[in-house]
Amino acid sequence: MGVPGIPLENTKDGAKPGNKLENGTNKSQDIETAEKKSHKTSNFEAATHLFKGSVGAGLFAMGDCFKNGGLAGATLLLPVLAVICVHCEQMLIEGSILAVEKTPGATFYDYPETVEKCFEKGPAPLRRLSKLMKLIVEMFLCVTQFGFCSIYFVFITENLHQVLEIHGLNISPTLTMLIALLPAMIPSLMTNLKYISPVSAFANVALLFGLIATLAIAFTSGPMPSISERHLFTSGTQMSLFFGTALFSYEGIALILPLRNSMREPEKFSSRFGVLNITMVIITIIFMFTGFTSYLKWGEEVQGSITLNLNVEEIFSQVIKIVAALGVFFGYPIQFFVMIKILWPPLKQRLNCAQSHPIKTQVGLRFILILMTFGVALLVPKLHLFISLIGAFCSTALAFVIPVFIDFVVKAQIPKSLTVWVYLKNMAILLVAVLGIVTGTYESIVEIVKAFYV
Repeated sequence: MGVPGIPLENTKDGAKPGNKLENGTNKSQDIETAEKKSHKTSNFEAATHLFKGSVGAGLFAMGDCFKNGGLAGATLLLPVLAVICVHCEQMLIEGSILAVEKTPGATFYDYPETVEKCFEKGPAPLRRLSKLMKLIVEMFLCVTQFGFCSIYFVFITENLHQVLEIHGLNISPTLTMLIALLPAMIPSLMTNLKYISPVSAFANVALLFGLIATLAIAFTSGPMPSISERHLFTSGTQMSLFFGTALFSYEGIALILPLRNSMREPEKFSSRFGVLNITMVIITIIFMFTGFTSYLKWGEEVQGSITLNLNVEEIFSQVIKIVAALGVFFGYPIQFFVMIKILWPPLKQRLNCAQSHPIKTQVGLRFILILMTFGVALLVPKLHLFISLIGAFCSTALAFVIPVFIDFVVKAQIPKSLTVWVYLKNMAILLVAVLGIVTGTYESIVEIVKAFYV
């Protein structure tokens, strides 16, 4: 059974009786194929989703990212991390394609299924790990997407609360978050990437407006400080937080295969000048410019969202905060989509109510998960620390570690593919990942604990 919003997997369009055309083709099959194709996304729509999947709360956290990495350190390391991310995404796609080729009747696989099938077809000692690896990836994906959705609530609340407060509405941050809860439920009921496209496009426009307007204020509200007044490099502790925030910002790996599989021309997604490479170059340039400018302007006072640095007493700043919050708000459905896509199929098979009342059950599941992300958001003490924690622990494992494992297993199936270069390259990526996970997770937890006692 396929997942809402993604074409049916592991099936072939079998011939159905009746309705034969003169040339022997099946009319009902042609209609079904045409209907499926009408729900496929274009290159532009795929780029829009990828941009939105990678540009959210993390974009506005770039100032904090550069504060932790230093002007020179972050400027040098961010493109390196971007290249590694894209390379790992290409390895994931390569593994998915090979798994499909080796599985009769398969059309495409998403991230967890790709891991499972690659290990099933890999060296004999690793085949027994296929189910476990799939479960691990699903757990990481769910935790990551759940964290993203919770962070989105925090981002929206912090910006909206500043605006409400300045207008004399002295309500608590908790009540402010509650105000954002009901509207968040509406777009999150959308079940098809095709239908989410307009929402995603609006989110992109809102985020870009918020970003451009914020940076415009940064350049026009007084002289820009000298570079000598800012740290060019930072300590190992801060660099760990930089790593987590940077990886969180490149949060789109969970969407890579669903987006590619939903395209009319999937081969154009991962080609040299395809959707993935071009979009990620644009994203990285935006990240670097935003982070450099924000840290240079506000220095050590830069917030987890640069919109929080704007003077809330100014009307235009209030508009920016609201529009940016709306941009993140409308990005919630596409992050929520990935989590539902993982959880719904096994629940549908195991729950009697899901089989007899699938629509009602899925809607109920969505409401419960939205309330859970809301609940976690209430417990988050600091936006930038939660971003760093999720990025260091979950995003690093999904973006770096698992794709390297897939590449090793895939190369083992192709004669003479496991070269010295492959070993050295993959081990270097794993080393970076392990250092980032250990140090970033530790420092984030330490800072979060401190925040509870301040």
